[in-house]
Amino acid sequence: MSEPLNPAGQAAPVDLAGQAAPVDLAEEARRLDAADALAALRERFVLDDVTYLDGNSLGALPAHVPARVDDVVRRQWGELRIRSWEESGWWTAPERIGDRIAPLVGAAAGQIVVGDSTSVNVFKALVAAVRMAREDGEAGEHGEAGEAGGGSGPIRDEILVDATTFPTDGYIAESAARMTGCALRPVTPAEVPGALGDRTAAVLLNHVDYRTGRLHDLPALTRAVHASGAYAVWDLCHSAGALPVGLDEHGVDLAVGCTYKYLNGGPGSPAYLYVRRDLQPRFDSPLPGWNSHAEPFGMRSAYAPASGAVRGRVGTPDILSLLALEAALDVWDEDGVSVAAVRAKSLALTDFFLRCVGAYVPPGRVESVTPAAHAERGSQVALRCDDAGEVMKRLIEGGVVGDFRAPDVLRFGFTPLYVGFADVERAARVLARTLG
Repeated sequence: MSEPLNPAGQAAPVDLAGQAAPVDLAEEARRLDAADALAALRERFVLDDVTYLDGNSLGALPAHVPARVDDVVRRQWGELRIRSWEESGWWTAPERIGDRIAPLVGAAAGQIVVGDSTSVNVFKALVAAVRMAREDGEAGEHGEAGEAGGGSGPIRDEILVDATTFPTDGYIAESAARMTGCALRPVTPAEVPGALGDRTAAVLLNHVDYRTGRLHDLPALTRAVHASGAYAVWDLCHSAGALPVGLDEHGVDLAVGCTYKYLNGGPGSPAYLYVRRDLQPRFDSPLPGWNSHAEPFGMRSAYAPASGAVRGRVGTPDILSLLALEAALDVWDEDGVSVAAVRAKSLALTDFFLRCVGAYVPPGRVESVTPAAHAERGSQVALRCDDAGEVMKRLIEGGVVGDFRAPDVLRFGFTPLYVGFADVERAARVLARTLG
């Protein structure tokens, strides 16, 4: 059974005092690390003696990436120069790298294009979703449900947005609503099924809540959105690379995500846009650019969109960041890492952290606002704590790096590719000493 929700739609606080049995948790951590099938991957990253639990903000550097970037700068740019657009594959990088991200989010090839920021991709996806919903109303059918409506129903002039979303998604949704003449309704994910109606055009949701780490029910919410005749747009920033997503399996319409968290693409690495294959011919981007033109080098004054996911491109790709990301993704391919194995370790790490916090931290000092139920938990643990900003500053000084979200939340992100159980035990121990 999951925890009750508070009025904001988040998990009710959980008092961790007395949650762990009086066992030697440090020794248990050593045993767990020895049995960890993913433990060897730690050597693939540039790490030091700091316990790094902020991969949900910026992933660690894969050790082979600097050499690859050096080749891009010195040889591809420095020697081949303009020839690299063809000879080094620069021109096709957005789709090629998209195809490498695809299996990590449960998508077949040809549906993801990499480029721009998450914010820009949210804008593209949301406006395009509203436009498709309006077309459905005019044609009298929905591309997903295929039910005749005669075009006589209400105009789809409403966007629902996750009321607990990362602020930028809300800002973008507000702007998209103004641009398309829609009303914007902020609702919590739990309220979405009851808020949907025949005027709803699109729904923008986060797969994992950035503050609490709550994992929302993507399959059920997507089904509810489709049943209303609307389109589902999912933000995967805090789930891609940490847990299974199943975009194709669950019929998600559009999705966006960043690559600098659990995909370890580097600071400001480009985001990606997923457009389900059957929707691609109808995807009408509000940001048409020469890179998404059917004849990009034709330099025609009239815009004609390319076919496929390429429609999601806009301007010249950010090659240095793109190719650093491509190199970072080698960790998944070369080591045969499965998302299922990563998810299993993520849950084990977060379970163990909560046990250690319960055993070590003085009673009443912290409360977990991350759901205990595995089905509702992402790959982070958020602890409510008085003076959280100052506490995190002292934790970082003590060699444990997490982050702080106003007003009172300590966030700890667990990247199973390089975080071990000894890191978890040490983090809880340093937290207890800091709070003691």
